[in-house]
Amino acid sequence: MTDWLNSFGVYFKRPLIVVLILGFSSGLPLALTFSTLSVWMAEEGVDLTTIGIFVLVGTPYTLKFLWAPLIDRAALPPLTRWLGQRRGWMVATQLAMMAALLALGASDPVAAPYATALAAVVVSFLSATQDIVIDAYRIESVEEADQGAGAAMIVFGYRIGMLVSGAGALLLADQMSWMATYAIMAALMLVGMITILASPEPDRPPLEPLAGLSRVDQARRWVFDAVFRPFLEFMQRQGWIAILVFILLYKLGDAFAGAMANPFYVDLGFTKTEIASVTKAFGLASTLAGLFLGGLMVSRMPILWALVICGVLQAASNLMFAVQAAVGNDIAVLSVTVAVENVTGGMGTAAFVAYMSRLTNIAFTATQYALLSSFMAVGRTFLSSGSGFSADSLGWVGFFIASAFVAIPGLVMLFWMMRALPTHADRAVPSR
Repeated sequence: MTDWLNSFGVYFKRPLIVVLILGFSSGLPLALTFSTLSVWMAEEGVDLTTIGIFVLVGTPYTLKFLWAPLIDRAALPPLTRWLGQRRGWMVATQLAMMAALLALGASDPVAAPYATALAAVVVSFLSATQDIVIDAYRIESVEEADQGAGAAMIVFGYRIGMLVSGAGALLLADQMSWMATYAIMAALMLVGMITILASPEPDRPPLEPLAGLSRVDQARRWVFDAVFRPFLEFMQRQGWIAILVFILLYKLGDAFAGAMANPFYVDLGFTKTEIASVTKAFGLASTLAGLFLGGLMVSRMPILWALVICGVLQAASNLMFAVQAAVGNDIAVLSVTVAVENVTGGMGTAAFVAYMSRLTNIAFTATQYALLSSFMAVGRTFLSSGSGFSADSLGWVGFFIASAFVAIPGLVMLFWMMRALPTHADRAVPSR
């Protein structure tokens, strides 16, 4: 127990504090392009069909792997020369984000909905781009032994950023105009910018020199190194298809149950205030506790075993929803259900993000992590889309029991990989 308590000190290392603050910058824009924006639009009388269409604004988050190679390789003179590849891209993205948030706040969703949509898409694109850079910076600047703690800190900061731009922005909008609210949110991007300017550029393998090649050959080599080599390097690894299948399946049971959580609460008769107080405030605290526990587990045991423990707990936590369904409208049981689900979900997230981070080759960090995280989103978004039909067919108790079984294929894949690919999650060495 003393060793575990001593391990808590990892969270106070300078690189981890930097990751925490950058996580805040990463999470800040998300609510501003949909949930907070949808409240603004509803308040202005925009019809529900139009508001619903705005969910497509988040598309860049699922496609970010397409331009991640540019983040890995393309220079931004003079910022790259002054600050380095990662810090240069981060500062450029954050400056552009501030301008885009100001433009979004100055738009009129009633008189000019297309202008509002365009500004929101630009913010979403820049936010996804910032995520690419921040994930690469985190993986390259945090020691391998601390990747679990780094995963916990990035998600911790992300959740705080979402809280500020969600509930915080709504509180501000009650006291001032939406334009002023978005201007304050834009100013908060300075927190991450100042942090990255005060932090060192992480070490990376030097790029292969292109001198002596013709312009055409230089262009071909650049495209090959930036676009194709990251994917080819990953596909040369033993069991790479199994790894991708596992990434697709590991959080599926969690996502399957989570997709129906709010309709479930409403169907049981909980009020919006009860749902908000228990699932948002209490749920956030439980998630943060789970993140820290998951980060400590990764630092104290082999990461594959951490994934096993967290995965089993995640699957078992879905059964608490079945208990809730059997009990009905009971706020005390709801508190326990939310606590169990969020603690185990946070643990699983910390271990899983650390696992995907270790899969990246440090020569192609941004591209490979963007690919893996986008692949994970496929499971969360598309494979869980049938959850509503399942709930209708099975009833709440049957649905949540079934959701626990949905997690089993991912665990089976994990046990197989532990036998067949026991060292596959070791840090990939740069290939040149």
